[in-house]
Parts: sequence; C-alpha cells; structure tokens
Amino acid sequence: MLVVVTGVSGTGKTTLGMGLSQALGLPFLDADQFHPPANIEKMGRGEPLTDADRQPWLAALASKLLDIEKQGGAVLACSALKNTYRQQLQVSDQLRWIHLTGSRDLIWERMLARQNHYMKAGMLDSQLSIWEKPSSGKLIDISGTPAQVLEASLHYLTQQEMKMNMGVIGMGVMGKSLALNLAENGVSVSLYNRFVAGKEEGIAQKVLDENPEFAQTAAFEDLQAFVTSLATPRRILMMIPAGAAIDAQLDALIPLLGKDDLVIDGGNSFYLDSDRRVNRLKEVGMHFLPMGVSGGEEGARKGPSIMPGGNAEGYALVEDFLGRISAKDKDGKPCVTYVGPGGSGHFIKMVHNSIEYGEMQVLAELVHLLRFGFGCSAAQVSEIFSDWGKGELKSFLLEITADLLLFKEGGELLLDKILDQAGQKGTGAWSLTTALEYGIPYSPLAEAVNARGVSGEKAMRVAFSKTFQHEFQPVEGALETWLPKIKEAYALARIINHEVGFRLMKTVSDAKGWDLNFNEIARIWTNGCIIRSGLMERISANYADPISFFEMAGVKEQVISGRKNLAEIVGLALTKGFALPVMSAGINYLLGRITAESSASVIQAQRDYFGAHTYQRKDDSSGKFYHTQWTNS
Repeated sequence: MLVVVTGVSGTGKTTLGMGLSQALGLPFLDADQFHPPANIEKMGRGEPLTDADRQPWLAALASKLLDIEKQGGAVLACSALKNTYRQQLQVSDQLRWIHLTGSRDLIWERMLARQNHYMKAGMLDSQLSIWEKPSSGKLIDISGTPAQVLEASLHYLTQQEMKMNMGVIGMGVMGKSLALNLAENGVSVSLYNRFVAGKEEGIAQKVLDENPEFAQTAAFEDLQAFVTSLATPRRILMMIPAGAAIDAQLDALIPLLGKDDLVIDGGNSFYLDSDRRVNRLKEVGMHFLPMGVSGGEEGARKGPSIMPGGNAEGYALVEDFLGRISAKDKDGKPCVTYVGPGGSGHFIKMVHNSIEYGEMQVLAELVHLLRFGFGCSAAQVSEIFSDWGKGELKSFLLEITADLLLFKEGGELLLDKILDQAGQKGTGAWSLTTALEYGIPYSPLAEAVNARGVSGEKAMRVAFSKTFQHEFQPVEGALETWLPKIKEAYALARIINHEVGFRLMKTVSDAKGWDLNFNEIARIWTNGCIIRSGLMERISANYADPISFFEMAGVKEQVISGRKNLAEIVGLALTKGFALPVMSAGINYLLGRITAESSASVIQAQRDYFGAHTYQRKDDSSGKFYHTQWTNS
C-alpha cells in the first residue's frame, strides 16, 4: 500500500504519517526531505514557493513512490496543496490519500509552538490560499487527539483497501470501451451489467475474461455488491440507453448510495431530462453529471471528447480520471472540460450530433454528385477528398469518407451494397425541436434530419422514380473546371452548418444563464469527437462572443468568396436531378441572413389582411403596430 498524508504545514502530517508507518509496518517518508536546497533556503526566508519551484520536488517524489511501490509500499507526508500536484503523485491505483484539515486558528497555534523548523508560521496564509479541496481520498479533521486522527485514518484505509475507484454500469460497446480505457489508465474499475436469464448472463465477467491484462477490475451482476465494491465517495458511470432506463437505474441506485456519491449519465439523454435528474440527486445530497461522450467505439477506447455538465463539485471528483481517458488537443491538454450547470453537457452533445448530421449529409451529397453527375469512380472521389484533407478542410468525417470509398468486399465496392436508408437515434431531431422552441433558424441542420427521414421511405422512392421517370443527368464540362468551385462550396456549407449549431448553443446558454465558454467547447471538439476538424481548431482559436460566427477571423472572407460557388453548385445539381438538401438549405439560410430587405413584409401584410395581426412600419421608429382595412367589404 502507498499512503500519502497531505495538508498545509502544521496539520500534523508527520505525526500521523509516523503513526501509520508503525501501525501498517511500512516505511515513513517525509516529503520535506526531497526539497532541493534552494527551496529550503527560500522557505527559510519566509518566501512562498512557486509552481516552478515545486516541479523538481514533485518529480523526485513521484519517482520515489514508483520505486518504493515495488518494495511493498510506504507512507509519505507531503503538503500536496493542489489537485495538479496530487495528480503528479498518483503513480498507482493502489495509492490512498488522507487529507488533514482544520481551522486556521488551530493550525496557527500549532505552528507557533514548533521550534527550529524552516517553515515559518507567517507562511500559513499563503498555503491556505492555494489549498484546493481534494477530488479523491479521505478528509480528516485534526481537532481530535493524534490518537483519534490515527484511528480514523486506519479505519478509512482498512475499509478502502481493494475498493475500486470507479464503477461502470452497462457493458455495451461504449460502456465496455470506456471501462477498459479507465483500467488502462490506472483507474481501478468495477463493471456491472444486469442479469437477464437466457439473454444477459455473465456479460461483465466476459469483458474481464477477454482482457486479463487489467488486474484492477472486478465484475458484478448484483447491484448491491457492485456498489459495495466502490471506494467512497462512490463514482458510477452509467452507459445505458437514454430515457426510461436511466430513471429506472437511478431508482435502483439511489437507495444504495450515500451523501456526496456521484452518478454520471454518459449516454445521449435529452438535456431537459438531465436538468431534472440533476435536481433529483441534489435533493438527496448526491451529485449527478449529465455527460456527453463523442468518438464512437474507437474514441471511447482510446480517447474521446468528454462534455460533463451538472454539479461542479461532482466534476471535481472525476476530473483526474476523465482527463486521463480523454483525447488530447494539439497542446496535450485533455479534451474534457466542465461545461456548465444542469443538462448543459448533454445539450452541447446534442448540438454536436446535429452538426455531425449536417457534415455527414453534405459529404453524402457530394459523393453522389461527383459519382453520378460527373462520372467519377469511387476511387477518384476518394482521391479528391484525400487531397482536400491535406489542407484547411481536414476533418475526421472527410477522412473516413475517403476511406470507405475504397473498401471492397469480394472485389466489389461495399458502399454500393449498403441499403440507402439512413438511421438516426434522436439527437438531431431534439436539436431541431429546441431550435423551434427558441426561435432559431435551423434549416440546414434540420434538412440533415429530414433527409434521413426521406431516405427511410425506400419503397415509395423506388415507385415514384418510375412514376415520374426520374434519372440523373450528366454534367457538361470538365471536372477540373468545376472542382475548385465544388471545393469552395463544400467549405462554405461546413461553415454554415457550424454557425447554425453554435448560434443555437449561444441562444440557449444566454436564456438559461449557463454562461457557456464556446472557445473551450470548440477546443475539446478539436480531437476525439466525430466533428473534429481544422475548422474546429480555427473556431477554438478565434471565436469571441458576442461577434457573429460569420464575422470570425478568416470566415467572413470565405462567406464573401464562396457564396456564389455554393449557389452555382446547388443550381447545377438541382437542374441535373440531384437532391442537395443541406447545401440547398445552407445557401438559402446564408442569403436570408445577409439580405437587408427581405420578403417578410409580404408575410406581414398577408397576416394582417386575413387575421388583423398588425404590422410595424419602416417610416415609424416608435415601435407602434398598425392595422389596415385591406378591402371595402
């Protein structure tokens, strides 16, 4: 066992550490002995250490802990005031934390009584000012006697030994992948999957049997045993279907949990349901994190983009663990952030998926146009997309589309054997209804949802194609002439898709007081998630509220230069019989947004004519509403 006793100077770390050392039969280490001479001299002069001062000290301690673990363990007394320091020292999932806390007056009194110690009493306030509440381990108050503090520490260590740091419920594709990701990154994990005779038996154990390299894991089919296996405060990640299943699982879990325990919903739940569940667990003294996870099976296993909302205190309990398993951005920073309160984490995942729908549909539209309008082979389209992906248009979806256009089965293109009926799981439609609720124009991304609905009516489409004798017409002119225009049209369509999604996020954030950080949201979407791209990197670096997305650096120029090409490509495709629902809606949306004088005056006149709904006038800025008697009858 490795035990680290933390706290500001004067809390009794050395006294407790030596007591634990004797009781557990482990060697005792004092972190102060690992400070370089320069640090000791600085503290002796009453000067607080900086983070830079502490780095070599923390590195030496981490190295020592790794070495001593191989020899059976130790007890280390170390201030470790910040969670970042503690993360550097978390070299093993066998390491246990005890954090000593107490009133300033009590600690001050003890420090004044110490003799010949280089840490002066006057530095107490500087330590208290940077101390952060721990995200794991046991907080023990020092107001009791040293014997009582030792007894409480031993009780905790005895109870926590062999307890798991995280629990994962649901061993489907995503649940299993995230559980293995946690285990591979040094987090001990309990796995739970329900028992259904003849249908779901031994599912969690099968995951362990298939991955014997992860020793710090355990499998359960009994929910009570699963909960009991977890260290407190318990941290449980649910990876089960959205909807009634989430509430049913909470009904079963809550009676087994205690104050300050944490439950995470890592599925695609509707954000308003998540709002309600946050409040439900808050009422019983627990934490709930509605958490979006993007990246698919491979991302979940190797590093997804993670979007937790809910209680900030709950996020602190798993910040370290989520940072370990997430993807990393170009600067090596984890692609996870605390999004905001309530269901905001699930909300931005919903919008992420809506943008994803739009991006996928635009690529599908272009594949169809290039293959059957311009006569390109699948390999040629793949080459075009691969070439685009080498520049600013790079994206995960562009990359995989180029790949799938080359995949063959039995010597034939697999893509041509796949039934053209697109499925969906609801997040795209939720985004559309939310946009309607908040009055946000959403036509390009709405068309991505509608296109999947149209695709599902396969039998009707086949019948109508015969009834109306519909055939694609070839495009005249060389592809080389059209390709630069197609590329610019694609670039602008993507910008429009993202503008629509970010505008919805901004509107709802303002209305609900979430204060979402869109640069940070874009940053965690630069890697791990499905819509990661060069465009997302640009958004992360340049988006600044409250400017419009279209006014962002480098985007305005593309809107100006690309809109004619997008309109031309859409017009070309439509005249040749190709449906481009998202690209068509995109150019209409853009033109509507940048048109100073629109046709809406006709709508207002019509409304007033038949319903006396009134209208305002351009020549009256007072805001007055008018009604006209349009006929003499």
